[in-house]
Order: sequence, then C-alpha cells, then structure tokens
Amino acid sequence: MPVKIGDFEIAAQTLDIIGEVPLWDHRIQRLSWIDIFKPALHRLDPVSGEVESFTPPEKLGAYALTKGDDVLTGGRGGIGRWIPRTGEFLRLAEPETDMPDNILNDGRTDPRGRFLIGSMNKRLSGATGKLWRIDPDERVVLLQDEDIWLPNSICWSPDGSTFYMGDSHSNTIFAYDYDLTEGAISNRRVFAETADLPGDVDGSSVDAEGYVWNARFGGGCIVRFAPDGSVDQIIETPVSRPAHLAFGGPDLKTIYLTTATFRLSPEELAKEPWAGAVLRCECGVSGLKETIWG
Repeated sequence: MPVKIGDFEIAAQTLDIIGEVPLWDHRIQRLSWIDIFKPALHRLDPVSGEVESFTPPEKLGAYALTKGDDVLTGGRGGIGRWIPRTGEFLRLAEPETDMPDNILNDGRTDPRGRFLIGSMNKRLSGATGKLWRIDPDERVVLLQDEDIWLPNSICWSPDGSTFYMGDSHSNTIFAYDYDLTEGAISNRRVFAETADLPGDVDGSSVDAEGYVWNARFGGGCIVRFAPDGSVDQIIETPVSRPAHLAFGGPDLKTIYLTTATFRLSPEELAKEPWAGAVLRCECGVSGLKETIWG
C-alpha cells in the first residue's frame, strides 16, 4: 500500500555525534536512544518534550530495554547491565578479548527476548566481525564468525522467521532464515544490494506489513524496501546523515529518526541545523512493538 509520509520536525536536539538505536518503550510511551561517541543515553517524553541524558560507563554500540530499571549494554568492553539513574554497572561477558581491535556495534532484541549484536574491526581493516546472541539467562552464544565488516540494520520480519543484518562496508542488506525456537540463523542471502542508492546502509526497522525501512547515512534519505528486496519508496530527510529509525507513538505510526553531526565541517553544520537531532514524522503504516530483553 502507498505510505503517506508527513513533514519532519525536531523531537529533540541533543547534538549527537552519531545518534543510534532508537527504541520505543511501549510500556511508558517513551523513546530512548544513544550517542555512540559522546557517549550518552537519552530518554524523551514526547508529550512534554523533556529529555533526560545519562553518561554510560563506556562507549556503547547498542543496548536493549529490560524488565527492570537497567539496560543491557553492548559496549567497548563487552556485554553489561547498567542502571542509568544510579550509575551501577555489572560486566556480564567479554566475548572478544582475543580481538582487541574489535568493538560491538548494532544490536536488537528478537521477538522471543534474546539480544543479537554484531561486532566490527574499529579500523575497518578486515572482515573480523562476529554476530552474538545474549540469552535471557545471560548466556552468550556465537552465531556467525566470518564475512562481517560493519554490521548494521539488525531487525526481524513481523513473524520473526526472517532476520536482517546489513553490512555498511559492502552496502548490502542480508536476510537469514531465523529459528525463533532456538534463536539460530541459516541460509544467508542477499536481500538488497544498495550501492546504487544514496548513502550507506545504517540502522533499520520493519513495519507491520513486512517492509524494511533503512536509514541511508550520508545519503540524506530513508529507503523503504518491499519484502522481496525491491525499492518501494525513497523518503528524503532534512539531514545528510540519518543514522537509525524506530516506530513509536501510541499507534506506532510515528517515525523517530536519529541523526549525526559526524565529520560535518562548520560550514556544513551551518547548513544543517537539524543535524544531531532526533526527528519525527507521521507515516501511514504501523511499526512493530519493541521486544523487551529477557
């Protein structure tokens, strides 16, 4: 179906270096997201416009909402649990101590409450990244250990049977068969080769119709892909570096888009006053409810 996209507006201006991993918490009707470089975790009340910001114990690549007042973190030192209001932090695992140049990057919770997160070489000197699964009992399981440069776009189809993960280095989004019972991946294949589209693969979310919405970092747009991988729509954004998006609001029909000021010159920043902000717009389709880890 055609999707009507409303005009973008600023939901919060936090001047993020790279805003990432927006998550809509349906329990409290709030949006959270991180700045992976500052570093920071932000929480927005969209009704009042109030933003709370917290400094994590390390730079984060991704995080997950939990049943408690903490968040599950994937950071420079590994996996942890962090309570933003108190600063209390517990290290759970350091899965890549044998690869000191690797850092954790994009991650998401699957429909059964398991957290998947990819890693990358911070210098992009090789495809040394891995894909990990963190179970509700805090067990850490390796799912893929080859052919990963810069993982992004982690999300699932509405029924959970298809797992998506993009690679910003190859500018490709891959699809996998996903076993919801076991949390296992198989049958890796190309979902969309996107080198001919503006920008690079960054964060993605899936709508209720099974279409994949991908933020195009450096391309100034969002691309909506049909379930067969074809381009359905290209939505221009008022910033050149959209980074990630989530569906929020009471009906999950509001797109929240994180953005970046990363490597923009002062002259470029002067032309992009909305860079580093979280933007929002209304669209004619609902997203999927974010799963809570555990």
